[in-house]
Amino acid sequence: MPEQELFNLSAHEASDLLKQRKVSSVELTKKLLERIKKTEPKVKAYVTVTEDVALAQAAEADKRIAGGNAGPLTGVPMLIKDNISTKGVRTTCSARMLENFMPVYDATVTKKLADAGAVLLGKGNMDEFAMGSSTENSAFFPTHNPWDLSRVPGGSSGGPAAAMAASECLFALGSDTGGSIRQPASLCGIVGLKPTYGRVSRFGLVAFASSLDQIGPMTRDVTDNALVMNAIAGYDAADSTSVNLPVPDYTKALRADVKGMRIGVPKEYFVKGMDDGVSDVIERAIAKFTEQGAIVDRNVSLPSTSLALAVYYIIAPSEASANLARYDGVKYGFSAHDTATMWEAMEKTRQFGFGPEVKRRIMLGAYALSAGYYDAYYLKAQKIRTIISQEFAEAFKKYDVLLSPTSPTTAFKLGEKTADPVQMYLSDVCTLPVNIAGIPGISIPAGFYDGLPVGLQLMAKPFDEETLFRAAYTYEQANGWHKLRANLG
Repeated sequence: MPEQELFNLSAHEASDLLKQRKVSSVELTKKLLERIKKTEPKVKAYVTVTEDVALAQAAEADKRIAGGNAGPLTGVPMLIKDNISTKGVRTTCSARMLENFMPVYDATVTKKLADAGAVLLGKGNMDEFAMGSSTENSAFFPTHNPWDLSRVPGGSSGGPAAAMAASECLFALGSDTGGSIRQPASLCGIVGLKPTYGRVSRFGLVAFASSLDQIGPMTRDVTDNALVMNAIAGYDAADSTSVNLPVPDYTKALRADVKGMRIGVPKEYFVKGMDDGVSDVIERAIAKFTEQGAIVDRNVSLPSTSLALAVYYIIAPSEASANLARYDGVKYGFSAHDTATMWEAMEKTRQFGFGPEVKRRIMLGAYALSAGYYDAYYLKAQKIRTIISQEFAEAFKKYDVLLSPTSPTTAFKLGEKTADPVQMYLSDVCTLPVNIAGIPGISIPAGFYDGLPVGLQLMAKPFDEETLFRAAYTYEQANGWHKLRANLG
């Protein structure tokens, strides 16, 4: 392959070339760094580029490869969302509060990928503290969608998604609290997986809503996604919510065969206001699964799905208000010093350290947890959360996979929804139930509408990522949407 096309490789294609010694990790990393320098002025996917770290890790990876001690990700350049801790590398959450925060430890996933020999190119831009659906809430700058630079990449993992679509890395890690991996994956035409809650360690992930947050891979194709999951999944004693179950080899699920697979299509996910073009793409995807031998049932209902948005925007802000209480100007991060009292210092620290969307969610959460309102809001939301989970459990007794759009629209214009938070919140209406129930969900490229990517969401029962990968891989191999690249020159 010509050198100038190295940045367009998938991770497994790059791994094959590295093992065959047709290219070195240093060469590949330099090519990606050149690509970043060329495209970043347009895309703005990175908060921090770690050129020196990347080249040092690439040189070490080449030694491992030469010594026959290489794994599937050894020497492959990656990006990590900027709310995942990286020892000695700035981790900001795209927030003024943590603008100069330098972690003294690695997140478990960061360490696992380092042990696998992956090469860190830098940290990806995001909505501040992962609160948003467009990456316009970053305290530093908005990220642009490589398919149309006037549009958003989605959020909150918009930086990693845009970097993937712009060929600025070969795989990435994001975090998903209500769709923050899958929605930007859909808008940017890549593959994004939200694993089962507890399957991937959250140790070292800066907390937003602890009962909903989950780290997951963002990749060019389903094969890469399975390879990254092999590297990062597993029990971690440092994370009290980590589940101690054996981790399968997800690549063994990559077979193009859905004959007899039972696929349900819940009607509640085809929401009012969905783009007609998005609906058309999903209908063609359903037809493709039928062609491949799957048994598709359109007569599926998850009646409490309509309540998921309200449930999420009570539970998530409530947990956020508790988690973000630690930013008091004393322990770490931004601190307002020109004050007369401790209370004034704390107030000013939060006033200037948090952006408007973060403040909005802290206030909403504090209100929902306050005396007199806890039972009416938070407790009721938790009860409905249980009902939503039960409805999924019942559905999975009958179906292997549930299918829906990932996002009701394609990427919208920058600034189009910033004045209306509720309209922005509706961007995640198809993805929120997955987090509420703790089940796995994957978004895969399903086509285009008006030149913009459309994502297909597949959902499965807890810890059944293997079935998701098999269904996603079958669809991917029958279409080839994952092979298309945004044209940035």
